[in-house]
Amino acid sequence: MTTSELDSRAAAPDPLRRLAERLPRPLRFLGVGALGLMTDVGVFTAIHLRFEQPLLVRLVSLAVATLVTWRLNRALTFDASGRRQHEEAMRYAAVTAVAQGVSYAVFAALVLSVLHWFPQAALVAGAAIAAVFSYWGHRLFAFAPQTTAFAPPAPGHRSTK
Repeated sequence: MTTSELDSRAAAPDPLRRLAERLPRPLRFLGVGALGLMTDVGVFTAIHLRFEQPLLVRLVSLAVATLVTWRLNRALTFDASGRRQHEEAMRYAAVTAVAQGVSYAVFAALVLSVLHWFPQAALVAGAAIAAVFSYWGHRLFAFAPQTTAFAPPAPGHRSTK
């Protein structure tokens, strides 16, 4: 393959991104969330079969699912924020800490009471409630477009104070 062919392939938009952009952002978020939830449940179930400590196992599965959803949300759900990837990751981590804290609290309350026999159902319930926090936090903070510094009013602009 020649250099110009490689350059044209690199410049072509990713077909998965093009397909995802046809869907409204909330549907893209739900799709990524579904993949994250499948990751979360799969990792949780696989580890829980060996270690019967659901509260500890959930911390591991939550961490793996968070990495998956961060990369997919960054690639498919939200537009580029204009921030460096490290800064965006820190903002994502802050929002995710709140959302996953909600998810874990719901999970723990349910698994320690009524759903101790079916922890995966407690996991799904916690994830569903946390999804609302997560979407708005990521949309309005983690992936929000970077704004420019305060600009003074244009000449001739009168203050309404």
